Amino acid sequence: MAELEQLTEAIKKGDRNTGNKLTGEMIEAGRAPDQILGALISGMEDVGRRFKANQMYVPEVLIAARAMKESMVLLEPLLIEAGIRPKYTAVIGTVEGDLHDIGKNLVSMMWKGSNIGVVDLGTNVPAAKFADAIREHNAQVVGLSALLTTTMPGMQQATETIREAGIDGVKIIVGGAPITQAFADKIGADAYAPDAASAVDVVKEILDT
Repeated sequence: MAELEQLTEAIKKGDRNTGNKLTGEMIEAGRAPDQILGALISGMEDVGRRFKANQMYVPEVLIAARAMKESMVLLEPLLIEAGIRPKYTAVIGTVEGDLHDIGKNLVSMMWKGSNIGVVDLGTNVPAAKFADAIREHNAQVVGLSALLTTTMPGMQQATETIREAGIDGVKIIVGGAPITQAFADKIGADAYAPDAASAVDVVKEILDT
């Protein structure tokens, strides 16, 4: 079990060299891929908790996420072979008219770090594209991001388009600098996430209940 704990610590520190080395060694030794995945997730969950508590900052989160991503490149073929899939699939994007992506990218990384599959549509995403991606990937969650107050109507349009598409069961989560719980309620979103770490908690809360 020592290697698993060391891998968790490597992810917490963003030490991708050690993370890669340990992941590769455990794969070669025949360690169960779900155990390796669990160690990676534990590391990113700790990062999320510390980020939420203002004990870590964006650059440190990005470094930790990169370390996990590199280990996942090694691990993913084994997970696929073993039939191990993320529990949920999420579509995410910045709404039409908005080209900002830092917040969206952080949420995407935190979701991936919690074993949520992510389909990232990028920025300036038309409302219809969200609905099409939800259908195509059979997603249970869609994350809508906006940084500019001028693009908040685009978030409302995306929400309305998804609802009008009649896609059963999908939950809409919204967030970004100008977004509030009151605005989320006004446009009919299922949840509001004030930050990237909270976005993980929100998914678990609305889908695990």
